[in-house]
Amino acid sequence: MFLKKTFRYYYWLTAEFIKKNLRIIALSFFLSFLLIITLISFAPYISTFFLTKKEVIGLLGVYDFNNLPDEITSKISNGLLYINEKGEFIPAIASNWEVSEDGKEYRFHLRDNLIWSNGKKFSAHDINYDFKDIKTEVIDDKTIYFKLSKALPIFPTYLKKAIIQTPLQGIAGLYKVDRLKLNFGNISEITLNPNKKDLPLLVYKFYKDEAEITNAYKRGEINKMTVSKKSVADNFKNWRNSTLSKTVDYSRLMTLFFNFDNEFLRDKDVRQAIIMAVDGSKLDEFGEVAFGPVTPISWAYNSNLKNPVFDPVAAEKILKKSRNSSNSAELNLFTYYDYLDNAEEISKNLDAAGLPVKLKLVSSEKPNNFDLFLAFWNVPVDPDQYFFWHSTQPQGNLGNYKNVKIDLLLEQARNTSVIDERKKFYLEFQKIIVDDPPAAFLYFPYIYTIKRK
Repeated sequence: MFLKKTFRYYYWLTAEFIKKNLRIIALSFFLSFLLIITLISFAPYISTFFLTKKEVIGLLGVYDFNNLPDEITSKISNGLLYINEKGEFIPAIASNWEVSEDGKEYRFHLRDNLIWSNGKKFSAHDINYDFKDIKTEVIDDKTIYFKLSKALPIFPTYLKKAIIQTPLQGIAGLYKVDRLKLNFGNISEITLNPNKKDLPLLVYKFYKDEAEITNAYKRGEINKMTVSKKSVADNFKNWRNSTLSKTVDYSRLMTLFFNFDNEFLRDKDVRQAIIMAVDGSKLDEFGEVAFGPVTPISWAYNSNLKNPVFDPVAAEKILKKSRNSSNSAELNLFTYYDYLDNAEEISKNLDAAGLPVKLKLVSSEKPNNFDLFLAFWNVPVDPDQYFFWHSTQPQGNLGNYKNVKIDLLLEQARNTSVIDERKKFYLEFQKIIVDDPPAAFLYFPYIYTIKRK
């Protein structure tokens, strides 16, 4: 009897409560229903925002839409083809191509169903390679034609550049540009969203110098950065929450260019003596010693090149004899402020060998009146260095270097697409250019990556 009364009491109490608060209960049920639907609908975005791996990377340099680093452009787009580590041409957005018998005409066919990262259909009309003296014609939406004035079997190497449409739309890339931040026309931040689930979200932030980027890392603004100075990297060596790794940047080569307009420097013995006078051990901390102009990771690298020899005594004898015969005045050594440490060391070595050098700084442009010019040279991925050392190339050939054998080898190497043939020519090219140097090839720089654990 007691249980019945208790049950009846709570029943009527509950019924009265529901009756009194019906509107509130109904509204709460409705709002809860909407919240559940919303969470289900936006779950992919919420999980992406909170759970996706994210890397915030600091990069040095000032960039706009037209000069982004390859580290970014290669992630968001592709070229017609790419070149593997063996130097072979591999189709990328092109499915295949044909070459005419005379080697002057190329016809490339695109893959099916290509779309830009914004969802728009991609066609051959969108290919924006700009070549001088090469006729380009779009045959149809999937076919593009190139006609050269003369045969160039290595022409496909120029078609590996990523095709990008303003503003930074890519084609068949692993990533797409999600957000951009601009500062006075330059890109200050760029976010890349992965097109595959297992890839992290990437945020790149740009800084003008190493002081600015290291302060950003200390503030927690970025969780990964790369710097070139060991002294800067060492500041983070004992950070428990960070890892420090050292690698070699084979895309750049510290180079001391000789100007062949200076009669004194046309003497091969003088140039060899200058190289012998430079103490490479003093530059060890900056990078890996270079034996020639081709990187050791290239398929065309000659591993039998002679080691640079430091012999200040022999260098002094050669330079003294040559200076007595030519009465050459002191040499002007130009460089940039960032490389002043290297330039001062080289200047000290040459002075000790009896060759007075006057050190001068330049701001941005290559000096026209240099005798010696110390700077990083951007080494091409493909071993074709025609633009830099062939005597007919005044724009790339900074010191007006002239060597008939080098000219011939560079011409022969680019006039065949057979890898074994090209390699044979490039091996000989390296041997001769080290014997008759247009420059002192010093080192490939170390780079230091600091990353939070």
